[in-house]
Amino acid sequence: MLVDSHCHLDRLDLSRFENRFENLVNSSKANGIDHMLCVSIDLESYPAMVELVEPFQDISISVGVHPNDKERIEPTPEQLVKLAEHPRNVAIGETGLDYFRSEGDLTWQQDRFRCHIQAAHAAEKPLIIHTRAAQKDTIAIMVEQQARDVGGVMHCFTEDWEMAKQALDLGFYISFSGIITFNSAADLREVVKKVPADRILIETDAPYLAPVPHRGKSNLPEYVTHVAAWVADLRGWEVEEVAETTSSNYMRLFGLPGSHLS
Repeated sequence: MLVDSHCHLDRLDLSRFENRFENLVNSSKANGIDHMLCVSIDLESYPAMVELVEPFQDISISVGVHPNDKERIEPTPEQLVKLAEHPRNVAIGETGLDYFRSEGDLTWQQDRFRCHIQAAHAAEKPLIIHTRAAQKDTIAIMVEQQARDVGGVMHCFTEDWEMAKQALDLGFYISFSGIITFNSAADLREVVKKVPADRILIETDAPYLAPVPHRGKSNLPEYVTHVAAWVADLRGWEVEEVAETTSSNYMRLFGLPGSHLS
């Protein structure tokens, strides 16, 4: 069985599932998806996201505000800690730095990142970190704010091996998405080969970044099977080993005793 360690279930198009969320969950189960982590990207949507997934014990949640979300509620550490008290909440984020989509003075983005790390310390929960075109500052703030003490994951990793090593040295896990199936991702596939077995995760980031052969379409949690197949091929593993390893890593990182699905 597989874990989709990062998806946005509240943002999926459910039309192919008769507009019933439970049909999506059942389809994921039928395709071997053992567990899903539904990741928050803004606070306005958080209550509805929680309400959507709450009936399903195989779905965990996080709370956070995406680094590119500039026009919405600015979080405080206290607010994030309070929201993270929900029993299904396992992480703070996604958070981080994204200089690819944002321009100008990005001090606000850096301060927001610090806020999330401070919340993770207070809540004693790991971080889900998004980083793009901000390698130096991301690592610098992680070090400055002692992110090593809470740990977490570099989600949808697209940077080079040097940054992967820096994150690994801080105790973080590295998660790979369908991007590794893209023709343009030859360098990233080399990183997949090098990450220690006990630190690798897989994800979809659904509904975004659908892997080959679904590229250009809306992504689904069940497509994590394609990511697993590519990881298996790149590392010389069987798909079952990818499933067992990444699921075990996920449960260890987020402090879960095992799968919620039977």
